[in-house]
Amino acid sequence: MKNTSLLFFSSLIVSSLFAANKNPVLRIHQDSRAVAAVKEVPLVSYADVLAEATPSVVAVYTSRIVQPSYYQRAPEGIQELFRYFGRPVPESSVGVEPQERLQQVGVGSGVIISEDGYIVTNHHVVQVQRGRAADEIRVRLSDGVEYVATLVGSDKKTDVAILKIEPEEALPAVTVAESSNLRVGDIVFAIGNPLDVGLTATQGIVSALGRDSFGILGAGSYENFIQTDAAVNQGNSGGALIDAAGRLVGINTAIVSRTGGSIGIGFAIPSDMALNVVTNLIESGEVPRGLLGLLPVNLTPDLADAFNLPSTRGALVNQVQLDSPADKAGIKHGDIIMQVDDVEIESAPQLRLVVSQMRPGRKVAVELIREGESLHLPVVLGSLTGSLVSSAAEQEILEGVLFESIDPSSRKALSIPDEVVGVLVSDLLPESPYAALMSVGMVVLEVNGQSVTSPAELNLQLQQGINRLYIWSSGSKQFMVIRL
Repeated sequence: MKNTSLLFFSSLIVSSLFAANKNPVLRIHQDSRAVAAVKEVPLVSYADVLAEATPSVVAVYTSRIVQPSYYQRAPEGIQELFRYFGRPVPESSVGVEPQERLQQVGVGSGVIISEDGYIVTNHHVVQVQRGRAADEIRVRLSDGVEYVATLVGSDKKTDVAILKIEPEEALPAVTVAESSNLRVGDIVFAIGNPLDVGLTATQGIVSALGRDSFGILGAGSYENFIQTDAAVNQGNSGGALIDAAGRLVGINTAIVSRTGGSIGIGFAIPSDMALNVVTNLIESGEVPRGLLGLLPVNLTPDLADAFNLPSTRGALVNQVQLDSPADKAGIKHGDIIMQVDDVEIESAPQLRLVVSQMRPGRKVAVELIREGESLHLPVVLGSLTGSLVSSAAEQEILEGVLFESIDPSSRKALSIPDEVVGVLVSDLLPESPYAALMSVGMVVLEVNGQSVTSPAELNLQLQQGINRLYIWSSGSKQFMVIRL
């Protein structure tokens, strides 16, 4: 679709609004068998597999409404000025009123996961700029039929979005496999619309599993990528990663490349994770996430030696938030978390991911090592998407950021000069949307030009929209901007 229709702007409003409580129930085909149990006879051609799976993949086109520029709105009186400088006279200046228009700004892919029209894609595919959703989203099926899609919901932290179209007949929905059954070496295919050339399939293998340390999705995100060497290029985002049985095992999302083209390092969101996100978006319009209320870090070899541990497996508790679920359960800084329920913890990012996939209010068993002894502590998870479970919740003015007034002990511990007067950032969760901007030990001196000395004063000066903060950090002062 090269030229986007300018008609029926009223449909754009409908396509951008979709009440969560009106969403039909998601019905998908699932197959829990490992691929070896599905295809017992080795294949020399995957033509039949691709013929069945490819119709489930769609091209996704995003557009935004573009306002007429001053040049296009030029009054007739300055026609001669345009001619004098050798510029073409805008048609609108000759009695034609300029109109808003739709401009295509992005192209990606999506996967049909239900016969009634639910389509999963990437969050970044349906965004046009600075977190703003596209004004129109269109999908093109493999048979060339196009639909205007409704954005049901989108989750930036996992880069997953769910669309809905209203087909006249049942669509060719993909069968969803359990990505937890994947093994390194399994054959996979990436299907999508790279560079808008049309639906394309490439073959590779699963190169690695559980990739979570690349920071591809940004601060506070949840990464658990499948790595593949199947060629993935721009436009493949949101497309399908399928196994040798033609089942969906992942949503293609990102690549590592110095040139912008595929060099054999592609990443896909596991189908288990994507399905969990879209189901919550459909049912409630958000993704509820469990919260422990602690800051975990990876164990280095030196730290493992210092704690007399045989390996670097586990997540070291660096800090516990006051009155958080972890604090109430008795977890302390210096504990090494080894397991949550039946999930063994290998690293700090994995701990964050595992807990985020659990429902708030759920009681979990946390196995940890403290001073060489193994302990099992029950913890009732708080809610990351709601207010933090803390007696200091009224001081949590920015999500995931805890502020305190500066007292003599904190001033001495953080080497804050006496002339620095403001509000201290005393705690900062990695899941916080402000984690990339703020840091523990930072002091907010002014908010929108007004001096602040307490969390209450800071809260009073913050406003919806853009806020100008003057801060002290690491011995220097500077301005920063945050948006509420």
